[in-house]
Amino acid sequence: MSTVASQDSSLIGQRTLRLEKLEQLKSLGINPYPAKSGRTHHNQEVAGDFAKLENQQVTIAGRMQNSRTHGKIMFIDVVDQTGKIQAYIKQDVLQELGQETQNLGWDELHLLDSGDFIEVTGQVTKTERGEVSVLAERIKLLSKAIRPMPTELNDKEDRYRRRYIDMNVHPEVRERFVRRSKFWDAIRDFLNEKGFVEINIPVLEHVTGGADANPFKTHYDALDQDFYLRISHELPLKRLIGAGFEKVYDIGPRFRNEGFSDEHLPEHIAMEWYWAYSDYRDGMALTTDMFRTVMQKVYGTQKFSMRGFDVDLSKDWEEIHYVDIIQERFGVNVLEDDVAKMNQILKDNGVDLGQDATRPRVADNLWKLIRKTIPGPAFLLGVPKEFSPLAKTNQDNILVCDRFHPIIAGSELANAYSELNDPVDQLGRFLEQQAMRDAGDDEAQMLDIDYVEMLEYGMPPAVGFGLSERVFWFFEGVTAKEGVPFPQLKMDTDNLTKEIYPQVFREKKAAPEPAAGNDKIDFTNSQMPTREQASEFLHKYVTNEYQLHHAEMVAKALEAVATKLGESDVEKFYVAGLIHDWDFDQWPDEHPGRYEQLVGELGVDQEVVEAIKGHADLNHPRLTNLAKALLACDELSGLYYAYMKMVGSFGDMKISSIQKKIHKEVNFAAKINREDVKTGITELGIPEEELLTLLRDTFAASYDNK
Repeated sequence: MSTVASQDSSLIGQRTLRLEKLEQLKSLGINPYPAKSGRTHHNQEVAGDFAKLENQQVTIAGRMQNSRTHGKIMFIDVVDQTGKIQAYIKQDVLQELGQETQNLGWDELHLLDSGDFIEVTGQVTKTERGEVSVLAERIKLLSKAIRPMPTELNDKEDRYRRRYIDMNVHPEVRERFVRRSKFWDAIRDFLNEKGFVEINIPVLEHVTGGADANPFKTHYDALDQDFYLRISHELPLKRLIGAGFEKVYDIGPRFRNEGFSDEHLPEHIAMEWYWAYSDYRDGMALTTDMFRTVMQKVYGTQKFSMRGFDVDLSKDWEEIHYVDIIQERFGVNVLEDDVAKMNQILKDNGVDLGQDATRPRVADNLWKLIRKTIPGPAFLLGVPKEFSPLAKTNQDNILVCDRFHPIIAGSELANAYSELNDPVDQLGRFLEQQAMRDAGDDEAQMLDIDYVEMLEYGMPPAVGFGLSERVFWFFEGVTAKEGVPFPQLKMDTDNLTKEIYPQVFREKKAAPEPAAGNDKIDFTNSQMPTREQASEFLHKYVTNEYQLHHAEMVAKALEAVATKLGESDVEKFYVAGLIHDWDFDQWPDEHPGRYEQLVGELGVDQEVVEAIKGHADLNHPRLTNLAKALLACDELSGLYYAYMKMVGSFGDMKISSIQKKIHKEVNFAAKINREDVKTGITELGIPEEELLTLLRDTFAASYDNK
């Protein structure tokens, strides 16, 4: 039995035998990889319509799975996407080898192997055992497989990497992706029938918006500008509402540069629709109809048993109000009551937010405790306004917004709201989000001034709705990686593949070892600039307030490290920290490469230059404590600043919470390069907790209460 996990040199032997058969076929004049097949029927058509097709000639095609020989009779199972059917081969019926016809004769059948694709032409019949078969008159080779197909594949990562094997071994996985296609087709058909127009919007955007997520970034060479991969469909579709469309939608990929989980993938398919002259109540009615229609088409029912709940989509959907149900369950008003009181309720229920116990996070986690007990179908209403920067405020309660979430089997499966179309209100909310972003929250939304401008020209009232393929994964009962054909994984090549393809994986010559000590590099130079001169130089090229503050934080961090290590030139550490990003504000694409200008204008020595190079490139050797400290403290300073904005001061930070944000909570300040931090700390040799405490105390002494 062959399995991917157990493939070793025996596979190389089987592959060699198959390659020899390939050459024999070629020597007989057989093309082992013809351009097309003459198939007339799928396997299921033949098996399912036997009464009509009996004794009729058909041509089937598919992958050869099993073969059995009994004297002058052979049986081959042929599998296509619709199912399996048997080729029934008699020596006296099968035509002989022919170069013109490309037929394989009886004597050439030994050149076929399990996994080959073949074409069989003959009459539809039944064997003595009553199995529907094709009595073969002609057999052609369509594709020679030079590796044997495994009969089992159980390792998850192997399955994800080699879906082409997984779906052959587990045809139920292939069927899942057929349903996935039907799921999106059903949504598309539903919306088209309701008068919506599908319009594809850009994947690359100057400014991302419509969700709280960290985006992927790329560079557009033709425009010489950075772009982002969209995190949402929202803002372009609402621009189309402003352009005069009344019902629009798009289905396509979106990208969120965040971690993997059982319910989330950085790349996934999503759908959003927008409906002018309607509000969230209209949206709720349409959503109910859509879920019922789509699930009926895909699964043939509206009743499901999932995650311990029995759910009937056909019944009336319950309405649950956010503030009311939390007050009912826990006796607190999330809009008014003391955060510490609410946080204690979370702790009593086994949820500890640590230093992150802000009102929105506490309220959200109280709701999650309730949500997982709700069978649904239901709608969550009355979400606080501060959670929804793009939603319209409720007219009866200005603290909440006109927003709803469908709740099914304890989970929120979509998001929708009456759209904010007041340009002044929208600008104010964007500015609040931008302030959070400037403070280090990379998931806060970017300020899209063009969108505000569109609103100033006028956009009618509208409701918008969005869901992702997570809904499909949910109804299938599978994880996110199981629910997509090719989940992203780290690139990896096993040793067997390297052995099979030596021409591809030639051993690269080892790179020369870096210099072993400081004596190998000349770190002498003319007099170093003072911190005042460095500050003047920095302000000449940097105007961004955050960049200036970050430079000062790194300088203070390096000064503290130098003092702790007993370095003789503490000023050099401070200066290096101050000017390490001096060119980023004006020349971000060249950063940090303008070394000649740095040395020429400011006069820093080679040690500082090498340290700046080492903080930008992990492969550049860091031979001094200055270089090692800069690598660690640069990213750590950004992390500390973002965390301070959350807790209010540096002195209030717990070291354990900082460590958690380095090693576990990687979505917090997601742009911080954790690998730089870890590498820098390791190279520097100061114990992690000791270094983190040093920086916290340094920043607290410098900035708290000032």
